[in-house]
Amino acid sequence: MLKLAKTSLLVMATLASSVVASDVLATVNGKNITKADAQAFVTAAAPNTTFAQLSPKEQKMVADRLVEKELFTELAAKEGVEKKPEFQRNMEKLKNELLVNMWMKTQMDSIVVSDGESKAFYDKNSAKFVQQDSMHARHILVKDEKEAQEVIDSLKALKGEALKAKFIEIAEKKSTGPSGPKGGDLGTFAKGQMVPEFSDAAWALEVGNITTKPVKTKFGYHVIFLEEKTPAKPISYEEVKEKILTTLKQQQFTAKVTEIAKELKTKAKIENMLPEVNATKK
Repeated sequence: MLKLAKTSLLVMATLASSVVASDVLATVNGKNITKADAQAFVTAAAPNTTFAQLSPKEQKMVADRLVEKELFTELAAKEGVEKKPEFQRNMEKLKNELLVNMWMKTQMDSIVVSDGESKAFYDKNSAKFVQQDSMHARHILVKDEKEAQEVIDSLKALKGEALKAKFIEIAEKKSTGPSGPKGGDLGTFAKGQMVPEFSDAAWALEVGNITTKPVKTKFGYHVIFLEEKTPAKPISYEEVKEKILTTLKQQQFTAKVTEIAKELKTKAKIENMLPEVNATKK
């Protein structure tokens, strides 16, 4: 039994070591460069990107930069940079910033917003939580009105899927816009998102139809096909709950910190050397 226990512990230790080892990207003079280090590097440059999302080439580049950083750190220490007065002054500044940031985080973490508060905010501001009218459309963009009219004439006898298929075919062949290779697909957009002439013509269409006249804009002449139209609708509380909670927490945090700052100022001896902004000039 004792032997089995020792074996299990050995296996667990081995597995733990292998997990840790898998996180090591490189070693520099015995110091590990880990995936956590790489993620911190990536986050600083692109907050919404993860190291795992990068291509192998990009991951290698990040690892190389971290290796160089460690080598530069060692070189700077060897040359005594940390003993210089300027370094010490900057370290003191960084220390103060870290103190404030950690204090701020503590204040933020101490704030709790209840579901009841969040729901009350949603109910009071329900008019703001509305998904706008939107539509999904395609277009064929050409340089002159005559060509646009010829496209319309070649399509006007078609209906349904036949119309859509032919529209896509012509868009791929003739449309000069960047959406041409995608069959003229513009994706989904809201009212007012396109130039006025295009928007007015598109919103006047019925689903599955095309414009019967060329639509002129500063880009050229358009033939528009409406795939789908979605009317405005309320956004449910569950869809925006987390956003509301975050907003309310931020509001309470701001109010709390402002009040604390005000109280600290009344107790501190502060001498402002700059003149008041609204001071009356003599």
